[in-house]
Amino acid sequence: MAQYQLEVDQLDVNTTFLHGDLDEDIYMSQTKGFKTAGKENMVCKLKKSLYELNQLPRQWYKRFDNFMRGKRYTRSHYDQ
Repeated sequence: MAQYQLEVDQLDVNTTFLHGDLDEDIYMSQTKGFKTAGKENMVCKLKKSLYELNQLPRQWYKRFDNFMRGKRYTRSHYDQ
C-alpha cells in the first residue's frame, strides 16, 4: 500500500452481526421472563439474527458482499 501511497482506514461496528437477514426459518424456545401465561409450550420464530446463531457470520457476509458488489467493487483474485 505504501508503494501506491494509499491510506488504510479501519472500522469496528459492535452490532454488525445483528443486521444479517435470515434465509431460513429458525425457531427458539421462549426465554425465562418472557413466557406468556397459557402459551409456555409455544416457540418463537426469529425475524432477525441473534448472536448465538451458527448462521450469523455467513448471513452477515452475504449481505455485505451484496452491498459491495452493488457499489461495483470487485473481489481480489488473491484474497477473496
